[in-house]
Amino acid sequence: MKFQYIFWDNDGVLVDTEPLYLQASREALARVGMALSEQQFVDISLTAGRSIFDLASERGLPDNTVADLRSWRNARYADLLETEDVTLKGVKEVLEALHGKIRMAIVTSSHKNHFEIIHRRTGLLTFFDFCLTREDYTLSKPAAEPYLLALRRSRHQAEQALVIEDSPRGLRAAKSAGLTCWVLPGQQTRGEGFARADRVLRSIDEIPELVL
Repeated sequence: MKFQYIFWDNDGVLVDTEPLYLQASREALARVGMALSEQQFVDISLTAGRSIFDLASERGLPDNTVADLRSWRNARYADLLETEDVTLKGVKEVLEALHGKIRMAIVTSSHKNHFEIIHRRTGLLTFFDFCLTREDYTLSKPAAEPYLLALRRSRHQAEQALVIEDSPRGLRAAKSAGLTCWVLPGQQTRGEGFARADRVLRSIDEIPELVL
């Protein structure tokens, strides 16, 4: 077996949360009369790994107003997450097929409180050795730090680990950490370029046959 560990991204790979995050972000900016297109969200958040509230700062809104908008968005996102099980189709079956045969962890940019709300209903966390959330590291994706920390926590070498990502920023983070990265494009990222990906997947169902 080539890979001994899989590091999974969370949002857009295991759970369908990005539309809810976009909705909460749009509603937050609308409070100050600003619009947010889906392409802006993809370019700023999923590709560059920046905050969508940079748009408010660039408009000249004071820092305390931007901070209030961020807090409002985070609370609204938490409320939206409480409403449904957001597990993506096929995820549980794939994790069941891999469990006990290859070790796995989650490496996400989600904040811990949102992550915990997400997984109250999914039942997925039993498949993973550990989970890293935004509070566990200083620099978020596209920086390499989250995946370098995952390597240290797993006690494995880069060549032994595989990353599953859905976004350009996640791909950059994985490759900067020296890891093999397969990309599973999501609803918002299907039109993005993934030239540096080691493989672009059409479905999560492909993974067990490829790694076992």
